Amino acid sequence: MRLAVLVLGLLLSLVTGAASLAPIPPTNRAALIHERLVHANLNRDHVMVVAHRAGWKREGVTVRAENSFAAIDHAVSIGVEMVELDVRRSRDGVLVIMHDETLDRTTTCRGKVAEHTLAELRSCQLVVEGNRRLTDEHVFTLEEAMLHARGRILINIDNKLEPEALVEVADLARSLGMPDGVLLKLAVWNAERLQLARDIRRAIGPDIAFMPILADDAVTEPAFIDRTQSALDAPAAELVHWYRDASKPITADGGPLLSPLSRAAAIRNNAHLWINTYPITDRPEGMVAGGRGDYLALSTGRPEDVWGFFIERGVTIIQTDEPEAVISWLDAQGLRRGYMVDS
Repeated sequence: MRLAVLVLGLLLSLVTGAASLAPIPPTNRAALIHERLVHANLNRDHVMVVAHRAGWKREGVTVRAENSFAAIDHAVSIGVEMVELDVRRSRDGVLVIMHDETLDRTTTCRGKVAEHTLAELRSCQLVVEGNRRLTDEHVFTLEEAMLHARGRILINIDNKLEPEALVEVADLARSLGMPDGVLLKLAVWNAERLQLARDIRRAIGPDIAFMPILADDAVTEPAFIDRTQSALDAPAAELVHWYRDASKPITADGGPLLSPLSRAAAIRNNAHLWINTYPITDRPEGMVAGGRGDYLALSTGRPEDVWGFFIERGVTIIQTDEPEAVISWLDAQGLRRGYMVDS
């Protein structure tokens, strides 16, 4: 792997050798991240990191409100490329940021998000899960989140609404002058679902990044992965490697979605392979990563058995609840490159 990384790094330096050596203003950082996202084959020596729910945990402990401005700011400060934000709709039709269907767990309010107007949601303060520590933030809109992140970091949209809402999100991003500031996605598992994704892709437009989510309980053939990436002109494929039974051994090979043929399909389509190592509450550790999740990496002191395992199989984007730990380990392995060039 190290030889391949060195070769790719050399090729990248030849391609970008004419670039300016002046420091790049922080407000342009999102554009540079977008370039690495859409040019996977030039950037396989750099592993991108996505902060799940904007990065709300550290070493398994909740330390800030999820989906908050504070979480976005922290993600920017440590070098994260993307923050995942969850999108729902208020009763009066406004796109807002909230993971759960209800407000109970993460705010001072109660009831379903969809049953509250935006004005009512404005009174709901965000809390830190677990200790219920009150923050000075309230429920905010997707537009406000985009403006807060604009130029600094990409937003990975987790759409909790109907698939067609992605077109509305794309239109909003474009109206704010940040079509390169968001990444949209849709689960795809058969030909009918792929056609829906293609229709939405066309409605979104080619200037907005869009990718499939592929899970190995339905998608097992590399040919389907190849066809999906090609049909959607997708810069990445988010992979779900199911692990539903903690009594069984963790994955030994990454499953059908991380086979050599799948990796070849990603290279053919200039696309990243993406894995999620974050936990799911009350489910087996590493449930969406074949049992190889963040907790295993931290509790055993062997991150190479988790993040390194997937990188060895071609993954170049990791979504995690532990962005600081992942970035620190990647830096130590020489698998990160900065976004600013020294003058």
